[in-house]
Amino acid sequence: MEYKNLLVMVDPTKDKQISLQRAIFLARSYGAKITVLLAVYDLSYEMTSMLSQQERQSMRQVVMAQHKEWLDDIVNQYSDILIQSHVVWHNRPFQAAIDQIKAQSHDLLVKSTHNHDKLKSIIFTPTDWHLLRKSPCDVLLVKEHDWPVNGTIATAVNSVSEDSDHINLNHKVLQHAVDMAKVINANVKVINAYPGTPMNIAIEVPEFDTTGYNESVKNHHQDKTIELAQQFNLDPEQCIINEGLAEEVIPRVTKDLDAELVIIGTIGRTGLSAAFIGNTAEHIIDSINCDLLAVKPENFQCPA
Repeated sequence: MEYKNLLVMVDPTKDKQISLQRAIFLARSYGAKITVLLAVYDLSYEMTSMLSQQERQSMRQVVMAQHKEWLDDIVNQYSDILIQSHVVWHNRPFQAAIDQIKAQSHDLLVKSTHNHDKLKSIIFTPTDWHLLRKSPCDVLLVKEHDWPVNGTIATAVNSVSEDSDHINLNHKVLQHAVDMAKVINANVKVINAYPGTPMNIAIEVPEFDTTGYNESVKNHHQDKTIELAQQFNLDPEQCIINEGLAEEVIPRVTKDLDAELVIIGTIGRTGLSAAFIGNTAEHIIDSINCDLLAVKPENFQCPA
């Protein structure tokens, strides 16, 4: 796995463009090219009824030209990499990114991220969530955590799934982890979460052997995870199997490992199922203090 055509979304409100810095590192490692995207929009330019359509368009062009100049100043600092800058007028940054990905066949989208208000996220899905669900290519959400030499890449898998799509996605995620570990000189850890005994069974059936049941489930997940890891030349010692929900286990283990990157597969959901269920990647995005790489399945169809 090598990323060759990166799309970077920058934040004009920030002095430090950590998404671009991360993309520069990857581009140098993979020999890739970069397109830097900035979506700008100001509602006041759309609501000025006293101006003609042509005048409003001219004003938008002036604003975009100013942002393009700012963006070019940043991009021109990196003369050793092929970088293009692109400014668009769009009120939905995620859609501008998706349009660009489709038009130019980008294979990785890189964007910095920040915490989301949990209540607002249910009603107004943040840009990051839209991209995790709808981006046609893999998405790397960047935080401030460094990528040190001999650091840790944590990859989460559903090793006991019998669904062919999940099995294929597990393999793709692990292949990404192994390949990227070579690029950034990191160690790979494979995380798997397994469910505990349902409380209603323990209460309603007192004679039920909860200890034996838990041990059996744990052993099953452990065997399957090790079997999966060994297909990628990963040792059993690199597998971590913990009881609990994935969205709770992954952030906890990631923190204990001080991981620099979490790699997880994501299958996009839309509509009510997305609003109320979400994906594991979406649940953990605010709970980890490191980068998150969301890998899309081979047959992923962009809903946007």
